[in-house]
Amino acid sequence: MELFESYQRRIKKINAALSEHGVRNIEEAKAICERYGLDPYATAREVQPICFEDAGWAYTAGSAIALTQGCASAADAAKAIGLGLQAFCVPGSVAEDRKVGLGHGNLAAMLLSDETECFAFLAGHESFAAAEGAIGIARSANTVRTKPLRVILNGLGKDAAQIISRINGFTYCKTAFDYYTGALKITEELAYSKGERAAVRCYGADDVREGVAIMHHENVDISITGNSTNPTRFQHPVAGTYKKERQELGRKYFSVASGGGTGRTLHPDNMAAGPASYGMTDTMGRMHSDAQFAGSSSVPAHVEMMGFIGMGNNPMVGATVACAVAVAKALSK
Repeated sequence: MELFESYQRRIKKINAALSEHGVRNIEEAKAICERYGLDPYATAREVQPICFEDAGWAYTAGSAIALTQGCASAADAAKAIGLGLQAFCVPGSVAEDRKVGLGHGNLAAMLLSDETECFAFLAGHESFAAAEGAIGIARSANTVRTKPLRVILNGLGKDAAQIISRINGFTYCKTAFDYYTGALKITEELAYSKGERAAVRCYGADDVREGVAIMHHENVDISITGNSTNPTRFQHPVAGTYKKERQELGRKYFSVASGGGTGRTLHPDNMAAGPASYGMTDTMGRMHSDAQFAGSSSVPAHVEMMGFIGMGNNPMVGATVACAVAVAKALSK
């Protein structure tokens, strides 16, 4: 029985990448992780229980590369894990073309750097996958950072934000936006737990203007958008508008567009041009993003369809951070 999905299409490339870093094959990668007391496969499952087999093995390969490279810092470990993730991209796929594996490694490295103060899952609370990713980051990142990383979820609907906060133990931040003055006020903060989960702040906006104001209020440095139920109404317009305004203020902002790839919805070209079109949601992501991932922010099957691993892009952020921290801690013992 094959270890993971599309094994025959991937294994030659995977073993070549492992061999380049002194690891003979995927089985030895697992043995190396076990030697250090690590189980990246289990870590991936803990972050998103519905992820595919290839996700667990991809993090096993990436963690083994990081261990053999002696990545004592979590940020360096994240970049090395990205090499393992990239090796799992199916040759000739959308994911390989966009270098999504390397992108995830570099994103996690930025989140583990003290230069990044606030990371936002933009429109994140529309799917539980953003919550899974946020929990993975909250659990791990601050154990190796000098300054705690602030993590927020920002999406449409105050009721949705409160529900997702209550279910996951986040802090719900209720806001009121003055459309005459452009001022944003937090009218209520309600923590549904204590500790790491309560540190994640969840906002619900009524529209794009309020969403942008929330981004300014939290001084977001990096965000990742999804392509869930309101891509054209909220997340992409918020990211694009916020980027323009941040540039006018002379401040940095790194925008990641999650989702997209062949066959996405909301565009007639999906029918007319078939795989030649990436669709409207993907196109909007290209208009503001510094890095663009492939496949759904939440649905493992869609990321798999893009030639990557079966795990939503949002939880993947949390898994990469968690595995990188585990590697750094194992090497520091």
